[in-house]
Amino acid sequence: MPEKMVGVIGGSGLYEMEGLEEVREISLKTPYGDPSDVFITGRLEGVKIAFLPRHGKGHRIQPSSLNFRANIMGMKMLGVDWIIGVSAVGSMKENIHPGDMIIPNQFIDRTVGRPNTFFSDGIVCHISFADPVCPALSQILGRAGEEAGATVHQEGTYLCIEGPQFSTRAESKLYRSWGVDIIGMTNLPEARLAREAEICYATIAFATDYDCWHQEAGDVSIGEVLRILAQSARTAKHAIRTAVKRLPEKRDCLCASALHHALITSRKLIPEKTKKDLEPILGKYL
Repeated sequence: MPEKMVGVIGGSGLYEMEGLEEVREISLKTPYGDPSDVFITGRLEGVKIAFLPRHGKGHRIQPSSLNFRANIMGMKMLGVDWIIGVSAVGSMKENIHPGDMIIPNQFIDRTVGRPNTFFSDGIVCHISFADPVCPALSQILGRAGEEAGATVHQEGTYLCIEGPQFSTRAESKLYRSWGVDIIGMTNLPEARLAREAEICYATIAFATDYDCWHQEAGDVSIGEVLRILAQSARTAKHAIRTAVKRLPEKRDCLCASALHHALITSRKLIPEKTKKDLEPILGKYL
C-alpha cells in the first residue's frame, strides 16, 4: 500500500509550515494551468506533506482569481490522499467568537463564474456531494484543535461568497436569516474538486470577525483581523501537526471511491486529450 500523503492548503495568515524535514520545492504544470505557487513537500512528524499557500507567497492572488483546478490537480499528481484547507472566515453566529475554530460540514455557494469541475470537454460525471467534507478527517481535526487550546465548533454551514469585497450589511443580514454559521470566499471550490479527485477534504476555519451584521461589535477591521490571523495560524500549525499522525493508512470513507458510479459518458466516446488530462483522477476507471 502506498504511504499516505497529506496536503495542506494555507489560507490567509498561514503561508508556510515550520517543522518540515526533507524539504523540497516542486513546481508543477497541470492541464489547467499553474497552481498558486510551488508546492513545498517534506515530512511532518514522519508523515509526507505537500504544502501550498492558497493565495501564493506574499498573498498576491485574490479569491476570484485562484486556479482551484490547478491547485487540486497538483495535489493529486503528487499523490495526496487527504487535504486540510485552512481558512479565515467571518462569524454569522453570536456564539462563534473571533478566534474560534470551526470545522464546517456543509456549504452554500454564492460564487459566480468559477470553474468548479474537472469534468467538461466531452465528459460528464455526477459525484455525490450531499456531505461535502470527509467525516473522518473532520473529527480528527476537531479533536486536534481542542488539544491545541482552541474553542472548536465541530460542525457548521460555510457560506462561500465571490468577494473580494466583504458583504454589505443587507447581505450579511440576509445570510444570517438562512441560518449559516460562517462566511468565506475559498473553501467550497476546493471541496468540490477534491471530491471529484477522490481526495478526502476538510476545512479548519478560524473566525476573525462578525462580518458586518453585529453592529455592537463594530464593522470588519483589518488591523484586528490580522492580529487574530497570526494567533490562528499558530493554533492551526499545532493542530495539523497533531492531526497528521492520527490519519489512518487506509481510507474507508466514501471520498476514496467517489467516482465509482459517477462517470456517465461512454468510455469509448471520451476524447483522448480529456483522458490524458484526467489520467491522475480517472486512470483506474479507464
